[in-house]
Amino acid sequence: MKKIAILGAGVMGCDVALEFSTFGYRVILKDIKQDILIKARSKMESDFRMYKMIKKEYKDIEFEEIINRILFTLDYNDFNDIDLIIENIDEDFNIKENLYRELENHCPENVIYAVNTSCIPITKIASLVKRKDKVIGVHFMNPVPLKKMVEVIKGFHTSTETIDTIIDILIEMNKTPVIVNDSPGFVANRLSHLFMNEAAFLVHENVASPKDIDLVFRKGYGHSMGPLETADLIGLDTVQRSLEVLYNNFQDSKFRCCPLIRRMVDAGLLGKKSGEGFYKYSF
Repeated sequence: MKKIAILGAGVMGCDVALEFSTFGYRVILKDIKQDILIKARSKMESDFRMYKMIKKEYKDIEFEEIINRILFTLDYNDFNDIDLIIENIDEDFNIKENLYRELENHCPENVIYAVNTSCIPITKIASLVKRKDKVIGVHFMNPVPLKKMVEVIKGFHTSTETIDTIIDILIEMNKTPVIVNDSPGFVANRLSHLFMNEAAFLVHENVASPKDIDLVFRKGYGHSMGPLETADLIGLDTVQRSLEVLYNNFQDSKFRCCPLIRRMVDAGLLGKKSGEGFYKYSF
């Protein structure tokens, strides 16, 4: 398996593309807008310089070598011989449904669909394609090159062969796969979105500032990032949609999205990608 397609050139898509290309894979990075792809290349070059100082696999390789393995595209012309798809598009089932229906027309029968979703059940995604045994959740942590753990989610129909293939790839890339069963939010996001949502409620209720809430997590619990820093990194719009998925699936009030998050999203304060969320950012 040496040719993969990555759908969505946002924060996750860029990092996943960088990581696979660094390990020798030929990568197709597809999005729906040319300006997103242009920004993606620029972001990848900037991020690569940082990763090169931190991660050993990046130290002995140059950016031009990596970028030459990546095809930036708006179409499906080169999807006829890919082995693996990693899907990172918006956390919206209706959008995903249209995408997977289209992919069925362009991809080989044996392609593996690796769903890098936040909360939508893998079994529900698998209902959109013929080869349901080829659909698996592969939940990378952010930032992808610096996080070893990858949550691998087994859907109702996911075959042992598909699981073994993904595990072999991740181990080859020096990742630590953790296999979990399918459930909305899986393990990582079912926990993390409760942290982020409750932290937003604490700000909303004027109990503490974002800085102090995150300081409690970093210094008190030893987390590398606080929940509000994490929310800004993910994008508050993505956090909101993920909480809505969890609430709709479990019908449990603990997943009710904090009104402050909704108001910030309405105001365009999406976090790092917009320049301001719970914190302000300079580019």
